[in-house]
Amino acid sequence: MARNISASGTEQFVEERLLNGLFTGPLLQHKELLNMLEDVDVRYPRQRTLLHVGVGLGKADWVQELLARGADTDITDDSQQNALSLAEEMVRQFPEDVERSKVLNLVTLAHRRDQVIMRRLEASSSRSTDHVTLVASPECDIAPLKSSVDSLRREMKSLVNQWSSSLEELKDQVCRRDALLRCLEESVTSTAEDLTAVKIALGGEASLSQPTSDPVVARQECVHAMMRKTRIVYGSGVDEMRRLYERLYDEDEFTACINKYLCGDDRMKVMVDLESVDIGRMKEKLVDLDGTQWNGSDWISFCDFESETVYLGAKDCSGDREEFVCSRLAWALSQLSLKLVFDNEGRPYSKGDVEREREWMRAIEELEERRKRGEGLEWWIVYALNGKTLNAKLCWLAAAVPEIIADDGSLRGRAYLQDDAPLLLSLYSNNVIVKLLASAKR
Repeated sequence: MARNISASGTEQFVEERLLNGLFTGPLLQHKELLNMLEDVDVRYPRQRTLLHVGVGLGKADWVQELLARGADTDITDDSQQNALSLAEEMVRQFPEDVERSKVLNLVTLAHRRDQVIMRRLEASSSRSTDHVTLVASPECDIAPLKSSVDSLRREMKSLVNQWSSSLEELKDQVCRRDALLRCLEESVTSTAEDLTAVKIALGGEASLSQPTSDPVVARQECVHAMMRKTRIVYGSGVDEMRRLYERLYDEDEFTACINKYLCGDDRMKVMVDLESVDIGRMKEKLVDLDGTQWNGSDWISFCDFESETVYLGAKDCSGDREEFVCSRLAWALSQLSLKLVFDNEGRPYSKGDVEREREWMRAIEELEERRKRGEGLEWWIVYALNGKTLNAKLCWLAAAVPEIIADDGSLRGRAYLQDDAPLLLSLYSNNVIVKLLASAKR
């Protein structure tokens, strides 16, 4: 039986980290946590299990591992969907997604296997109760049971062969991806070495600081770097600003990635007014990304693409107010990271990437359809859809993802996005985050 999330601090930590890992990390980095999990069918918001989330995201490696650990394909969530019906729905929504097709194949095989076992057990139980006699007849009792077992073995062997074929196909694709990643890594390493040589030749830095493998040190270095790019224009409160950056780094991998990328970019800067809740004193007039003119007093945070500067009003930044200001900071920093990393007027994909452009347009269309049907959407998603230009819509829609997570918290924010904007979450995770991490200098 599936259980509710444990009250134990250790178990809750394991369960939450696994859920985050499903969204952002490769399976190999989380197998140790899976070994610590007491119940693979632990329930999350909306009564979903890890298997539900893995199927919804199209993570074939995670789904395969969870099924191998006995994840129940029949458990239903609040919308009465089990893993199989959810996998079928995902294939209908994303018919060209190879990973989701593989997920459906894996879940179908596991579901069929479980159904076969249940039918055999029920048949065996029925024969045991229907053929009770006063005189034992071993030969008569054993013969049908033996036949049933042999039949079950033949069917299981067929299922195992199908499963093995699917696994081989998955392994083949993973090998191809690993080869591509190795080529990319070699290319990046070569480019870094060339840049180092150029710096030395020009009399620049004799050496580049190497990224550290210690997560605590990496966090400190990233926060220190962001603080060096930050100027407190009004007021005093270095500790308050440092706490905001630390909160973004700790909240979720999505918000942390923005800091990891921006802390190594020499172009950006952050201007802060710690004595006001708006940016009016620092920027009296501003023009938004879609050309709309505003008074600075109407904005808590703002990303100025032209000067590559983020402005923030952060008065009384503590308690609940800190969470609010942090989410607005995430919104502005996210826009700037999109402008710098893709160099495409704030759009969340590179110039000339027709396939990604088509996917983001589909995300806009799907969310517009939800709005027309009167379904509830987060305020920042609605704001993005109301943009007067395509650049504004795309940039603000992508920036809404980390803002929602910073505002609602990692678990609630991701749960909302997975349920109400799954394509948006998938595009941000698989395209934007990957690009930010690949381009980060730290």
